[in-house]
Amino acid sequence: MSSMLNQHVLVLNRLWQAVNICTARRALTLLFQGHAQAVLDRPDGSFQTFGFSEWHDLSQTEPHPESIRTISFRIRVPRVILLMVYDHLPKKEVNFTRHNIFERDKNTCQYCGTVFDRKDLNLDHVIPRDRGGPTTWENIVCSCIECNTLKANKTPQEAGMHLIRKPKRPKWRPFVQIQFSLNQHDSWKHFIDLAYWNVELGEDVG
Repeated sequence: MSSMLNQHVLVLNRLWQAVNICTARRALTLLFQGHAQAVLDRPDGSFQTFGFSEWHDLSQTEPHPESIRTISFRIRVPRVILLMVYDHLPKKEVNFTRHNIFERDKNTCQYCGTVFDRKDLNLDHVIPRDRGGPTTWENIVCSCIECNTLKANKTPQEAGMHLIRKPKRPKWRPFVQIQFSLNQHDSWKHFIDLAYWNVELGEDVG
């Protein structure tokens, strides 16, 4: 039973946008408290929502292998829940670290476009520090040692070099990464696909 309670459940906000993954234990608690409804995909491709009492009744009339037994009744573990009041998409700040800069730039020198081992890459201030260039997402790029030496203490324009991509603060979708590492459920697919294309995903919603 404990392993069933630790199963992963996809959490949607009030606008049906994927915002988190929680445990079945947490999902059932939210359902019981009236903060969420269970979502079930039907054979015709539609989605039906259930409050706790409706979900409880369904669990008795349509027994399911993914159910847990309490002292007095069986209840099915939902695969997707819809939050009743939460309608925003929390922003996920990506930590400004060396590792994440390499991730953003895909271990590629932003001047010559060549992929290197990380040990052969430097971090370059596009506008040099002594010209007031800040140490920020928008002013730091991966640079190979040769390009770094060539650019020295100049701006790219002064060095006759061009950035292959303007550096920006990344917006990551942690969901998409989680989804590939988990055993994805068919019932998630519709929402994960929508999330992948449309939604910047974020922090735990509780």
